[in-house]
Amino acid sequence: VDHYTYALHGDGCLMEGVSQEAASLAGHLKLGKLVLLYDSNDISLDGPTSMAFTEDVKAKFEAYGWQHILVKDGNDLEAIAKAIEEAKAETDKPSIIEVKTIIGYGAEGQGTSAVHGAPIGQEGIDHAKSVYGYDAPAFTVPDEVARRFQAGIKFRGEAAENAWQTKFAEYEVAYPELAAEYKAAFANESATVELNAHELGTAVASRVSSQQAIQQISEQVPSFWGGSADLSASNNTMVKAESDFQADNYAGRNIWFGVREFAMAAAMNGIALHGGTRVYGGTFFVFSNYLLPAVRMAALQNLPVTYVMTHDSVAVGEDGPTHEPIEQLASVRSMPNLNVIRPADGNETNAAWKRALAETERPTMLVLTRQNLPVLDGTAENAEAGVNKGAYIISEAKGNLDGIIIATGSEVKLALDTQAALEAEGIHVRVVSMPSQNLFDEQDAAYKEDVLPAAVTKRLAIEAGTSFGWGKYVGLAGKTLTIDTWGASAPGDRIFNEYGFTVENASQLYKSL
Repeated sequence: VDHYTYALHGDGCLMEGVSQEAASLAGHLKLGKLVLLYDSNDISLDGPTSMAFTEDVKAKFEAYGWQHILVKDGNDLEAIAKAIEEAKAETDKPSIIEVKTIIGYGAEGQGTSAVHGAPIGQEGIDHAKSVYGYDAPAFTVPDEVARRFQAGIKFRGEAAENAWQTKFAEYEVAYPELAAEYKAAFANESATVELNAHELGTAVASRVSSQQAIQQISEQVPSFWGGSADLSASNNTMVKAESDFQADNYAGRNIWFGVREFAMAAAMNGIALHGGTRVYGGTFFVFSNYLLPAVRMAALQNLPVTYVMTHDSVAVGEDGPTHEPIEQLASVRSMPNLNVIRPADGNETNAAWKRALAETERPTMLVLTRQNLPVLDGTAENAEAGVNKGAYIISEAKGNLDGIIIATGSEVKLALDTQAALEAEGIHVRVVSMPSQNLFDEQDAAYKEDVLPAAVTKRLAIEAGTSFGWGKYVGLAGKTLTIDTWGASAPGDRIFNEYGFTVENASQLYKSL
């Protein structure tokens, strides 16, 4: 597998911050098979780029560790072809080929922002065709163009594909097991793993149970790799038995993305689009804001990448409100085709990872705690089915059903303790663990009715985040124990108490329904 990766981009792309992140990482990793063709026409949507963009692109990319090649005339195809060969010859550096072009070449408004996106009209078309010396009728492909296309793309591509298939068939005979592994990886098949269950009486943070799962998955899935945006010590994403992916070791499976959250998520998309591996990346959940444009693209493009988002609530504590997620859960839950899973203990975390590996056309965001979570009764047997259905009854009412408490993540334990306190007063409630709203929403009406019967209108939702989005589960008669303000700087336990995440407050809220 010896192909190159080519990207086309323009002046506007180089203004975007993510391009700096990506270029810096690519230069560090010495990605010699990465070639950027830069359409350098000095015009963006509003007008001349000189109004906002005057940096020395050559010097900047060379400082990043790239090779810079200049093509002075964008209509000189031979010069562009020569530049590409020069780029391919440099094996220790990625290359940027700056091609000076005239935007809208041939149009009356060429070289201006007027041709950036607006149709040029029939007169403009006629003018451009006269400049090009092109007289073929509209909506026709001249024979010489068709012949060139067939020779340069169709026939050449078929020959290359046939050569590859022949070579791979030989490889398959010589190395049947490796060939099967390769084909399965590029077919994007679901990965099935076995993960050690967590036992009652133990308690670890879900970021730690995730770390344990990652170690086990790495042993069972050779195509599994990933890392963190400089937070691996907190996200627990590094695999102890594996080496680091670096310029001198492309076989490494631990990726050091650096403090480049957006580029990390964008690179994960590229890795998934290339195919052949399953990639994950981690950061603090509050920093998911940096990732969202790339997460959105993953969801749009059906890419089964996995985001490991830790430090999921105000329980982060002393880092203060800047690092404590409030609105992030509602934000990511609103995104189509994204699994958002906030597990309540180690067994739900295992189930969440299994679900992520089973996905072939959907990204998954795991939302994990910093603080320890005790293993809950029944999750060893029920978590996998429950996570796959988005919500499940984790503890049934002990008598005639009075109402329902719904919770996610670390707050499921509070819901169970509240259930016990209400039970002591003769009030019988059901507790539902809802690790994934979107997966629950996808279940059939019968299952949803089983878990949340329409006739039971007394409902309380408990989650250490904004109340936004909980209305469809608690209804007009229900209430939420949530947070609709910023966090605070204090030990996590104290913040929970101060913000009302106590059995006493939850019980009073329920009884007020």
